[in-house]
Amino acid sequence: MMTMQALRCQICTNPARTPLGLIFLAGPHDHTSGTAEVLTNQPPVCARHLRTAARLCPHLDGSPTVFLAQSAPLYGTTGTLYGLGADGVQSVAQPGPPLPYGHPDTGCFLASQQIRRLLSFRTVDLDGLLHQLRTRSG
Repeated sequence: MMTMQALRCQICTNPARTPLGLIFLAGPHDHTSGTAEVLTNQPPVCARHLRTAARLCPHLDGSPTVFLAQSAPLYGTTGTLYGLGADGVQSVAQPGPPLPYGHPDTGCFLASQQIRRLLSFRTVDLDGLLHQLRTRSG
């Protein structure tokens, strides 16, 4: 939760912002190609750990989509919706699409993961991004 809230690297917890923006990785089933909006439950990764995260995270299936974002505000959460039933409080629905902050159901929602919405982003090649970052810092 803290890495997501503070935009820290999911591996080392240092600030994840690079001179080019924030790097987010997505697995093959995390998004629809060509959509204008990308929602992610994965914290960003710093340039130093980009290749490590891409290689070691089983969720990414060895071939992540790499997003370079200029902005990634908190959007909402995933979790379980609760309500009153015949036996008292019980689960009504789980997991569906992320619930945006401010939604009327948030009072009955047990959150499990924070979601960020990527804005001003582009999809980039992992090796190309690493090259750009080396060129920029050197």
